[in-house]
Amino acid sequence: MKIDHRILSSLEKVFPDETPACKNLKTISVLQGELLQFQWAICSCEGNRVESCIRVDSIFKDNISLYEVGCVPSMLPAYAESDNDFLRRSPGMYPDVLRPTGGTMSLVGGQWRSAWVEVAIPSNLCAGNYGIRLTLFSAQNPDEVWAEAEITVEVIGVTLPEQKLIYTNWFHCDCLALRYQVPVFSDEHWEIIRNYIKNAVRYGANMLLTPVFTPPLDTEVGGERPTVQLVGITWEEGKYHFDFVQLKRFMDLAWDCGIRYYEISHLFTQWGAQHAPKIVIKENGQEKKRFGWYTDARSQEYVSFINCFLLALKEHLKKEGRLDQCWFHISDEPSVAALESYRCARDSVRDILRDCRTMDALSDIAFYKEGLVPHPIPSTDHIDAFLEANIPHLWTYYCCGQTVDVSNRMMAMPSVRNRILGWQLYRYQIEGFLQWGYNFWFTFLSREFIDPYAVTDAGEMFPSGDAFIVYPGENGQPVSSIRQKVFYESLQDMRALQLLETQIGREATVAWLEQECGSPLTFRQYPREAEWILQTREKLNRKIAENIVLK
Repeated sequence: MKIDHRILSSLEKVFPDETPACKNLKTISVLQGELLQFQWAICSCEGNRVESCIRVDSIFKDNISLYEVGCVPSMLPAYAESDNDFLRRSPGMYPDVLRPTGGTMSLVGGQWRSAWVEVAIPSNLCAGNYGIRLTLFSAQNPDEVWAEAEITVEVIGVTLPEQKLIYTNWFHCDCLALRYQVPVFSDEHWEIIRNYIKNAVRYGANMLLTPVFTPPLDTEVGGERPTVQLVGITWEEGKYHFDFVQLKRFMDLAWDCGIRYYEISHLFTQWGAQHAPKIVIKENGQEKKRFGWYTDARSQEYVSFINCFLLALKEHLKKEGRLDQCWFHISDEPSVAALESYRCARDSVRDILRDCRTMDALSDIAFYKEGLVPHPIPSTDHIDAFLEANIPHLWTYYCCGQTVDVSNRMMAMPSVRNRILGWQLYRYQIEGFLQWGYNFWFTFLSREFIDPYAVTDAGEMFPSGDAFIVYPGENGQPVSSIRQKVFYESLQDMRALQLLETQIGREATVAWLEQECGSPLTFRQYPREAEWILQTREKLNRKIAENIVLK
């Protein structure tokens, strides 16, 4: 069978109807302990659909995972007002899902397909050059070889340092229960939660959204999402009583999976803190909603409750030795028009949270200047004012709105726009990054639950790729996306820059980086070519290797 094929970097997106224009990748360097990723793009030049298999021959064989890149539909690849830095803007099929096939792959005559290769480089592997040989053969006849390819991997003799950045990608427990049709916090649900947390941690997450109450996020006014409240609450003899057993289980499980920080879910509703979140309380043996959209955030009843709750929660967290690992939210993305309602909400819990870390995603610096948010999280396209104010320990975030000039990870964007973020985070010493959609499998405002393999744009409301970064797999296992893996590569780039800084100092590292950029690197101005990322990372590895020798 006639086969056209080439090895490509992870930064290419292979569309079935488009021959990859980039050159064949022959060598690549990595640090010890790094996750290496590349692709083998393949096109059968004849016949109809056939089944093939890929064999791997390498010292890394036991550390290699193979995936088939699958395409998913997008009706909304980009907003009309987005910039032009997209691969395509028309509705269609986009390469994104990475199906763990173990090496099997379907080929259709005249269409390009891609096998994704992930290599976990051992942290104790000796420096040197190692080959990875790939063989494509017929699934019906293993002796019928159709194509062969090889890449040389140079391992640099120094270990990639641990991640310092705090990274949270909002984890939606209700979506897992709905998708797998299991009761919330049943044994089956807990096991699925474990699987998904482990996946999030593997690709850089170290903070977890923790639903002490059902998070008041992305919910239509008057509507509600399934209850995933971890804290049991009882009203008895004029007092609130709190049960933290489920919360402890959640936190312990997350810690065992590698989570090191907990993001306590928001205490007031989104976009302005005007109402209470949905809170279920047991009274006279019956569970009922005590607070919700119908509760004014300033009502004495809710203020009294939330203070009582926070006192008990803090006492529990102190006993567990977890309070210092927790961050608290007031309300997500309040606009400046909601400054006063946010102020009232913040003031109602200020004294109790005085010794705790609080943060919120917002884009107007007035909230910080007026002392309402000690740790503001501006979006990447509004961060300049916060940088100019020299705010310490600054975080940033992006979501559907950041599609002009700045980095993001929409399906239709080139992957270099995803991967550049790590370089920017390093340059500006950003301490935390937040993104809201790890597995939001609803339409806009949680009106309908969706199949993420069929609907990737929250019902044509968010550009595909904003609402989730993993797909639901069989047996309660997550299925990764190109975007998730490339984002992790950006975090590895950041860690490599931090390693160089330990060798030559921050000033010299920043000067080297900006020399390679050719101009100051900002959140809006940055190299847009995949080749720049690949070549500069190779140069970075060379500098690291040179300074190992000089030591």
